[in-house]
Amino acid sequence: MISVPLALINEFLGQPPNASEHGYQIDHILEFSHWFMGALFLGWSAFFIYVLLRFRKSRNPVADHEGVKTGVSTHLEFAVVLIEAVLLVGFAIPLWGKFVNEFPDTKDAILVHAVGQQFNWNFHMPGPDGQFGNRELGLVSNSNPLGLDPNSPEGKDDLVVLGELHVPVNRPVIIEISSKDVIHNFALPHMRAAQDAIPGQIIPMWFTPIKTGSYEVVCGQLCGLGHYSMKGMLVVDTQEDYQAWLKERVELAGTQTAPDPLQRPEGEPPPAADQGTVPPPGAPKVGNPQASPQPGADQ
Repeated sequence: MISVPLALINEFLGQPPNASEHGYQIDHILEFSHWFMGALFLGWSAFFIYVLLRFRKSRNPVADHEGVKTGVSTHLEFAVVLIEAVLLVGFAIPLWGKFVNEFPDTKDAILVHAVGQQFNWNFHMPGPDGQFGNRELGLVSNSNPLGLDPNSPEGKDDLVVLGELHVPVNRPVIIEISSKDVIHNFALPHMRAAQDAIPGQIIPMWFTPIKTGSYEVVCGQLCGLGHYSMKGMLVVDTQEDYQAWLKERVELAGTQTAPDPLQRPEGEPPPAADQGTVPPPGAPKVGNPQASPQPGADQ
């Protein structure tokens, strides 16, 4: 009966419902932290009002330079620091350590590579052989957004999906995250999981979905002008629906192309017609043919 009203503060602050196996632990820490901050706010506000009334000028026309004569404030401040230390050392750090160190067995998990680029997410999944094919930077194109090597034997049955990833319910999902251009952040608020996507690095994260449905994937790092449009979708299916989706993706393999990386996100104004480019360092200066001649200049 106590957990129901406690959880209301998370809902009131706009936190989406949890849909992962480990998410309730994070929610409990957030609940206690929010109520603790609320209690501090009320306590310090009441103390502030008391000080304004107790030490107003009409009651104390002459300043008292002796200061505080009791140790109540010291004890209160020590109690606040102690509670915060317990939250950090006793709960937050162990939970974080478990999440980053105790990965599920890869034999039972769904393995996915998620690659961010301005401004979309690409998902690479192994085929029935369970092995990822080789990827080459020189092979990247609109029709091959991840540069999957067609000559790689392990990649013959791989799937590359743009924007929407399907996973089965009640099964661990391990996502290895990287980036093609700048730093992004692969964030799943409903799964209580997020991880930076850093160029040149592959960083894993994991979660176990416990509720079927569609959940938004967002970028948690400011990655450019189209950052607001860098979204994807995680769809948690039943096992039967997941197998049907895999079959459909196999039939559609190779028919989906990535958006042009130079294409401006929807809603942004087009570039000016006379917009030029910045020359590289050391390049010769080129005059602007549209510039009007300065007075006194040679004709």
